Amino acid sequence: MHKEELIMADSIIFDLDGTIWDSIDTVILAWNETLKQSDHTEKQVTRHDFEDTMGLTMTDIGKKLFPELEEQAQISLLEKCGKAENGYIRQRGGALYPNVEKILDELSSSYKLFIVSNCQDGYIEAFFDYHRLGHLFQDYENPGRTGLPKGDNIKLIVERNQLVSPIYVGDTVGDANASKDANVPFVYAKYGFGNVAEFDASIDDFNELLTLDYTTLAK
Repeated sequence: MHKEELIMADSIIFDLDGTIWDSIDTVILAWNETLKQSDHTEKQVTRHDFEDTMGLTMTDIGKKLFPELEEQAQISLLEKCGKAENGYIRQRGGALYPNVEKILDELSSSYKLFIVSNCQDGYIEAFFDYHRLGHLFQDYENPGRTGLPKGDNIKLIVERNQLVSPIYVGDTVGDANASKDANVPFVYAKYGFGNVAEFDASIDDFNELLTLDYTTLAK
């Protein structure tokens, strides 16, 4: 086995929710409007509900938010909520963290940028459509499109784009575990929704990505 050595990262793979933006207020509107029209439940969701599900897959979100429903009813309801959510995001967007566009633009001149998020198909595209940031990212992936867990989707991005030394930036334990599964160093976004104990580096706000030490361990 080769001895580990410090090398420069060549690419940055981002989580989306809690890392680049906070879209919860828009998502709540979409979901509650959909739930009002549902025959399955009379529940309305809150910001706390969504903060408590960050980093989970859509299947696990269904189990957590609607445990009283049968699995097929959960799936059907989440599909309707996800479709409405994409439409609302495309029209209203979300709250980008401070200086996101400027910082991503600067980073893109030195690193290849990507997104891997645990979202439904169409969500990342809706983010791109509203905030006009798609040109800064070279590729993206999600379980709604592949049916794969986040770690495998990170691997897909790495393999598809022939990345040599990527890092992953995220805010939850799920992000940390996915990075570990993909054998990619993890940068913890401490300003997000999660509470992570193990990470390779951390940032207190998005601006710190400009001053982060991008040397990392070759695996």
